[in-house]
Amino acid sequence: MTYEASLSYAQEQDQLDPLYGFRERFLFPQHEGKDVVYFCGNSLGLQPKSTAYLMQNELEDWAKHGVEGHFRARNPWFSYHHIFTERLSKIVGAKTNEVVAMNTLTVNLHLLMISFYRPKGERYKIIMEAGAFPSDQYAVETQVRMHGYEPEDAIIEITPREGAHIIEEEDILKAIEDAGSSLALVMFGGVNYYTGQFFDLKAITDAAHKVGAYAGFDLAHAVGNIPLQLHDWNVDFACWCSYKYLNSGPGAVGGAYVHEHHASNPKTFRLAGWWGNDEATRFKMEKGFIPKDTAESWQMSNAQVFNMVAHNASLDIYDKTTITALREKSEKLTGYMEYLLKDITELPFVIITPSHPQRRGCQISMLFTERGREVFEKLTEMGVVADWREPNVIRIAPVPLYNTFEDVYRFYEVLKSF
Repeated sequence: MTYEASLSYAQEQDQLDPLYGFRERFLFPQHEGKDVVYFCGNSLGLQPKSTAYLMQNELEDWAKHGVEGHFRARNPWFSYHHIFTERLSKIVGAKTNEVVAMNTLTVNLHLLMISFYRPKGERYKIIMEAGAFPSDQYAVETQVRMHGYEPEDAIIEITPREGAHIIEEEDILKAIEDAGSSLALVMFGGVNYYTGQFFDLKAITDAAHKVGAYAGFDLAHAVGNIPLQLHDWNVDFACWCSYKYLNSGPGAVGGAYVHEHHASNPKTFRLAGWWGNDEATRFKMEKGFIPKDTAESWQMSNAQVFNMVAHNASLDIYDKTTITALREKSEKLTGYMEYLLKDITELPFVIITPSHPQRRGCQISMLFTERGREVFEKLTEMGVVADWREPNVIRIAPVPLYNTFEDVYRFYEVLKSF
């Protein structure tokens, strides 16, 4: 695609954009009476305008029905989580029996690792990327310790090569092969939060299975961002949050995926909770956990309805487009961002996100050698909402649902003015 560094070009691209109208479905923070330039959707997505209406519906149903709202509400609370199943399955490329909206990201990661990190004998090691989001690091460390191992011995971290910022795929695959029969689990982020690098999940999964290990992924920065095919890639498990690209609000409900050949197997160990029990016997109140034969059997408790309202609002918007269409626009927006940033030579930064569109998510990470925090604070003062990550990175996420080419150009103009 041929880009131009001009406002007229950006506005022309917006006029040609079939997804442009989705912007009107979101609420933007204000700066001096105008919408901010919001590039922080990789940390917290914007609020869908329909959220307040849907929340009011639930409040009315609670007032009207009390406990009977579990069955008489417009979206009965007893089965509220079911309204997400089909929509989530399309977003992550799974079957409907393989996904469930439940809990939060790190809770789900722990629950799934309890099922899929089952070290025995020499097979006890875990491979993950160095510099993973801290929650992933903490979860893996404590899971390892729970089984009596030391993280320094049991965890193999894959690092970028000397002088590089991203991890080469061949280094991941070689590490898996070298670990061989000692490897129990590969647990990677789908998109690295710091660099924006998207990993080849199918290749990693195939390599893990080849040596007899499981493959699981934290998709916090990938879900709603990258087209995924978890079932076809034969991924064993995955989990995600919904407050980033899925625009479901702070602390919003997370999600989990378990491949059907694990979910349908009652011998697959999972911690038991009332809502994971077979629905046909759930209210008999008897001893003896009978897991549902779906990913819902990992569900510990009933749906957190009010927590899920914004998730419902956001997925209604996703229903009106496709992840393929969003990805096509995302690659153009991110490409335009990269093109414009390369024109800025006055500021001391380098782009550490992979340049190839298929190797990155909806993100550009700018690594500053100096003045990074100063630049970030100036952006904020001028109505640009970006994301700062220690020690020296500004992350920019042009989200295709609500960001525009003009947003990208306005950001460029602000940077050029420093």
